[in-house]
Amino acid sequence: MLCTVVALAGVLVASARADGLPVLGIDVGATGVAEPGASHRFVAVPVGNDTLVARVERTSGRVRSSRILRGRLTIPAVAYDGSAAGLTAKGSRLVLIVPRLGFPRATTPFAIVDTKDLRISKRLTLRGDFSFDATSPDGRWLYLIHYTAPNDPLQYAVRALDTATGTLLPGAIVDPREPDEAMTGRPLTRATSRDGRWAYTLYDGARYPFVHALDTVGRSARCIDLDWLRGRKDLARLRLAVSPDSRALGVRAGRRTVAAIDTSTFVARRVTRASASAHR
Repeated sequence: MLCTVVALAGVLVASARADGLPVLGIDVGATGVAEPGASHRFVAVPVGNDTLVARVERTSGRVRSSRILRGRLTIPAVAYDGSAAGLTAKGSRLVLIVPRLGFPRATTPFAIVDTKDLRISKRLTLRGDFSFDATSPDGRWLYLIHYTAPNDPLQYAVRALDTATGTLLPGAIVDPREPDEAMTGRPLTRATSRDGRWAYTLYDGARYPFVHALDTVGRSARCIDLDWLRGRKDLARLRLAVSPDSRALGVRAGRRTVAAIDTSTFVARRVTRASASAHR
């Protein structure tokens, strides 16, 4: 355990590998991922050519359990702000990805870890270039971003993978209202519903920003246009906030909400300073 703590502390100082996103330099393995309100988080850091996975107390930083896994793996980042994912809402599984060294890559390996003993329960290798996007609450379904053009990381499709069989479902996960409209843009930030069913991602978009709402249980999606945010210079600093009852999603610039989305109807409305004051 002493060696584990020393190794972990040494790597937490600086770790600059790249994970599944199609850019280099974003690594959230040392920062880790946790369930909302959980007392611990899971981290994954390199140890030589292998990976140390650990359960760490969030308050004290004390390592509660750890294991060395064969090969280089990391916790997936799902947005450019360093939002982490891969842990199921029930906390029983943790999905790790082999960090990329460049774009594109010919194959993409994943590992599914049982969080009880931190052992790998399954390894999956897909032909083609993918990044991790989300998982269903029970871990049955993984959602991946499939990069379809070797010279353009903004051409991609959302795919669903059945972990029971290790196979991708045919076709992409699209908004049924706009089945022929290609989704494009860079993922800026992520928020998840309290039950882990919905993954909300803010994209800058080719024409204007939008929120991609992914139903990880129903294997469907909705794209919510936020055209009034077009041209903002602070898009990369916007964040998403899910209400305690998960009925509303806010797009926030610091402490101020600039867009509000009803998560049952997917209707978005612009929030100005005047309208915010009127609702107080």
